[in-house]
Amino acid sequence: MLGAIASFTSMAIAGRAVSFELDTFEIMLFRSITGIVVVLLLAFGLGTAKQINGQRFGLHFVRNIFHFTGQNLWFYAIATIPLAQVFALEFTTPIWVILLSPLVLRERLTPIGLLSAFLGFIGILIVARPDAATMSPGLLSAAVCAIFFALTAIFTRKLTMTEPITVIMFYLTTMQAAFGLICAGYDGDIQLPSMQTLPLIIMIGFAGLFAHFCLTRALSLAPASIVMPIDFIRLPTIAVVGMLVYHEPIQLIIFVGAALIFGANYLNISYGSAQNKPRHKIN
Repeated sequence: MLGAIASFTSMAIAGRAVSFELDTFEIMLFRSITGIVVVLLLAFGLGTAKQINGQRFGLHFVRNIFHFTGQNLWFYAIATIPLAQVFALEFTTPIWVILLSPLVLRERLTPIGLLSAFLGFIGILIVARPDAATMSPGLLSAAVCAIFFALTAIFTRKLTMTEPITVIMFYLTTMQAAFGLICAGYDGDIQLPSMQTLPLIIMIGFAGLFAHFCLTRALSLAPASIVMPIDFIRLPTIAVVGMLVYHEPIQLIIFVGAALIFGANYLNISYGSAQNKPRHKIN
């Protein structure tokens, strides 16, 4: 998850930079093409290419529809509102995971999970301070993308029960490229990246791929309701980045909300660890 956090942060910086030249569909298209090359090189290099099959094609398709939608909303949001605000609203993802996992994965919804979701949501309200008078498409995009990211995480968890990481990453990149090509090219006008933008597109491709590798690996080791709250660490990280790179002011209220979010995060993780701890019989 720490690898995913670093990758998502770098992707936000590069994504904002290229948004002045490419639209979100074009960013997704070229990012995914980079990902396809990397995935195939690794698959053939590690000898895992033979694992790729179409047995769960439908589930991959549904998972990637959710992800493609959420990612496009995310790229739009980072280009239009402060990064800390985007990440704060995106951090409702673990709350949605906690609430939706019982419906899809049949994971047990515990009182501690509900309490963690409630506390985390209050923390996010403190950070984002949503106001009906100041609502914008960027704010709405950041809020809604969290729901799609939660569904992506839940279906990723479902796939990891039977599918190797190579298969998940292969379908991630190829389906996202196909979706991006359709959406970017429906009007017959696809903007190619310039020489200045191309390195950033490649960076987005590598960062996105590594982030999803880390996330998929984490979800294969622990329940989604335990893994996802760790992502909250991105909030203070991106707040500092926004200040240093884009001169976005850091307000104390952001860290007050972050402290509450971290408290909810720690509560959920510590309870999950205690529940999963092996119990030894005393003779």
